Amino acid sequence: MSETLSNTLVEAINDEYKARATYLHVIGKFGEIRPFINIVEAEGRHIEALLPLFSKYEIDVPEDNWYARIQPPDSLIEACRAGVEGEIENAEMYDRLLDETKEYPDVQQLLMQLQKASAENHLPAFQRCVERGVKSGDGRGQDRRCGQHFK
Repeated sequence: MSETLSNTLVEAINDEYKARATYLHVIGKFGEIRPFINIVEAEGRHIEALLPLFSKYEIDVPEDNWYARIQPPDSLIEACRAGVEGEIENAEMYDRLLDETKEYPDVQQLLMQLQKASAENHLPAFQRCVERGVKSGDGRGQDRRCGQHFK
């Protein structure tokens, strides 16, 4: 097992921890609204999918202390915009991690699946969230689909 593989898996799981903590903060502050309630569950599944690789390659799983390290956004529209930015950064991170793990096909397969979920599911959901907020008055109106006011 290489140090590169260890660093890759630790970075990937920390990114998933961070995203889950962020979305939990949003839910805690603004209520159980889409897309956050759906994506927070997906982040948990991503974490669970990474764990067998830590076991297989005998890498210590880092502690998830991200909830204490994250501050909730001030508004729901800010949370949606941060979601877009975070998912774009996530895809870029996976591009880099894929380049670093070419000799590990199992790792490559999972990282590609996680990247695909981010690009094809999470990013479009957050983009719709931003569009709904902007369409309803620069982020101050009510979004009927999630039943919450954007502040």
